[in-house]
Amino acid sequence: MRGPVFAPAAHIRHAGLFLAFPALETTGLLSCAKDVYGSLPNGFYGLETILIDSVLRALAGEARAEGATRFDPEELGRVLGLDRAPEVKTIRRRISHLAETGKAAELIAALAAHHLAGTGPGGDNLAAVLYVDGHVRAYQGRKKIGKRYSTRLKFPVPATEETWVTGAHGAPVFVVMAAPGASLAAELRDLLPELRIAVGDERRVLVGFDRGGRSPALFKHMDASGFDVLTWRKGATEDIKEELFAEVSHTHDHGEEKTWKVADTLVDLPLNATRTTGEVFQIRQLSRVVATTGGGTRQIHILTTDRGLPAGEVVYRMGNRWRQENQFRYARMHFDLDSHDSYASTEDDEDRMVPNLAKAKAYQKVVAARNAHAEAAAIADINLLELKTPPEGSKELIVTVSSAMHNQAMAPLREAENALIAAEKAHKGIPATLRLGELNPGQQVLDTEVKLIHTGIRMAAYNTAMTIAREIRTNTGYRRATQEAHTLMRQLFNQSGDIDPTTPGYLTIRLDPLPTKAKTAAAAELCEHLTATETRYPGTDLILKYTIKNRAQS
Repeated sequence: MRGPVFAPAAHIRHAGLFLAFPALETTGLLSCAKDVYGSLPNGFYGLETILIDSVLRALAGEARAEGATRFDPEELGRVLGLDRAPEVKTIRRRISHLAETGKAAELIAALAAHHLAGTGPGGDNLAAVLYVDGHVRAYQGRKKIGKRYSTRLKFPVPATEETWVTGAHGAPVFVVMAAPGASLAAELRDLLPELRIAVGDERRVLVGFDRGGRSPALFKHMDASGFDVLTWRKGATEDIKEELFAEVSHTHDHGEEKTWKVADTLVDLPLNATRTTGEVFQIRQLSRVVATTGGGTRQIHILTTDRGLPAGEVVYRMGNRWRQENQFRYARMHFDLDSHDSYASTEDDEDRMVPNLAKAKAYQKVVAARNAHAEAAAIADINLLELKTPPEGSKELIVTVSSAMHNQAMAPLREAENALIAAEKAHKGIPATLRLGELNPGQQVLDTEVKLIHTGIRMAAYNTAMTIAREIRTNTGYRRATQEAHTLMRQLFNQSGDIDPTTPGYLTIRLDPLPTKAKTAAAAELCEHLTATETRYPGTDLILKYTIKNRAQS
């Protein structure tokens, strides 16, 4: 394995990918991978080359290994400083070598620790606020994979589920493969020790998540473990009195002030679902009034254990959780988040206890029987009232009701009672859980090692892209940067240019001009800013220097 070597070349396709290296360095992918894996077995392509190639392909729109077929190996090789870029079989083989070590989870943990040790764009603490959510990755193959409910598709599909942790700005920080059948609340409880290791100290961290993780017992456990809860209150609850609402505000990252009317109160949540023990957990509740379809209003409630955070910031942070959903959507569109990077699978644990679907179906019958019983009781009351009421115009004040007449009036109710008793007895006799082997024998689980390695690469690529887009917004005068920063970024990554290694100690990348003067000027400002970072090309002592040609030079 030799290091990168560059020769002078003109009008090289994808020369714009060199712009990614200053941002890629901040992700820590290369340093963390070297610490975790050391190196790959002897071969032409080393660990750094395989990772850089994968990140650059992802930034160019081809995140899967199969995407290498859409590049000219020699042209992409010039960006890597090699004769040619690795092809699909080589990429898969080298990634498989990494997977065989079983250290993918260590890589993800190292990336998380590296990310949280840094600071945000404004010098803010990146570990102060984290968001947690599950992501369902649908499977379309022929293997027998367990089903999960997909909120995006609105029905259960064969799928695997991942638990993602993102930062306050939507940057992916950490991911674990969720245990089959585990709830978000259970995953959160198991995730806390790993998050504490990633944070690196005992500072309190605000953790936001949706209603799927609601559990007062979990809230109490998180509070005791040094994590503050931020979530929506689930289920119906009494409205807060109007006089308790007051106006609050918060100024977010871009300097814009937001205001809301909020009621800041404390509520007691029962720790036992059946409310039999009387134990409660007191938590802060912030309530808002929002519009509903049809012109009405309703109250929504935010729960948090952080009693010192200003009310306006609590509301902002809760709404900011949608950045995580946006990250899933963007990564699915541009980084093939849901792709299957490995087709390998293993047998699922057939002794694992899983919910018995027959139990749920039996309960539906109980609910139907209860509704039928209530309806029959109402009808029986009407029938008895009619029997006991004298006919209109009758002088008799007392009506005699025989046993036969009473039995006939009550017959539908007795029938409904018998049906309800039978339904409840049948429901009680069905076990709530069964062995997987009894319910769904032969079920398989997809390989996780290869997937986690590719996920780590995609996380680095995503964070690299977000950093460059942010630099376009903040360090260029491009007027449409707010709307078009990502579009311009992708255009720059696919821009052609020259490679000039002739200046000692420097590797100069001279990009061809873009279609418009405004974009070319923005690219020139970005190049100047990235050059100031004095980033070295990985594996060399060459400092990257960026320029862009004017029309006359091209």
